[in-house]
Amino acid sequence: MIGRLAGILLEKNPPQILVDVHGVGYEVDVPMSTFYGLPATGQPVTLHTHLAIREDGHLLYGFATQEERAAFRQLLKVSGIGARTALAVLSGLSVSDLAQAVALQEAGRLVKVPGIGKKTAERLLLELRDKLGQALPTLAGARLAATPGAALPADAKSDILNALLALGYNEREALGAMKGLDQEVGVSEGIRLALRQLSKA
Repeated sequence: MIGRLAGILLEKNPPQILVDVHGVGYEVDVPMSTFYGLPATGQPVTLHTHLAIREDGHLLYGFATQEERAAFRQLLKVSGIGARTALAVLSGLSVSDLAQAVALQEAGRLVKVPGIGKKTAERLLLELRDKLGQALPTLAGARLAATPGAALPADAKSDILNALLALGYNEREALGAMKGLDQEVGVSEGIRLALRQLSKA
């Protein structure tokens, strides 16, 4: 099991990144909460990781904090929740917000995440209640500060759109959320603002 990666960040193609570890490039899928805090390409990065082994390949998921990885692993234990949906949950909610939603049994927060309907949200809240509830003090204190993105490159909107599509939103929803974005917004901040807009829909 690969539990941790420390290397140089080579590429950022949300929600996937490429990390060079002693000459080996690891493709890692990360939630947007982790993506927001990534350093610039060419800089050192350390991630807590989860390796999923499937018939069609080995998939590596990376997280900025151990709390994020723990929440991801708990989400995977919920029936009907796969890795993509778990990443979407952690992209739409911080770990502390998820813990709070579970503690208060607020299904409304979860149904805004693509791929999660009312029944799935209720099942998720029920199954996580005891598991996340025990770690609530730690999880509730887990906050990842946003790192403003660089100046908007020519294809930034394409990157933002691709990230939203990868998270499960359809093109109409994604484009609608991007309408109000400032021309100078960076990719990371653009994704954050678009997700915030989608959560209000």
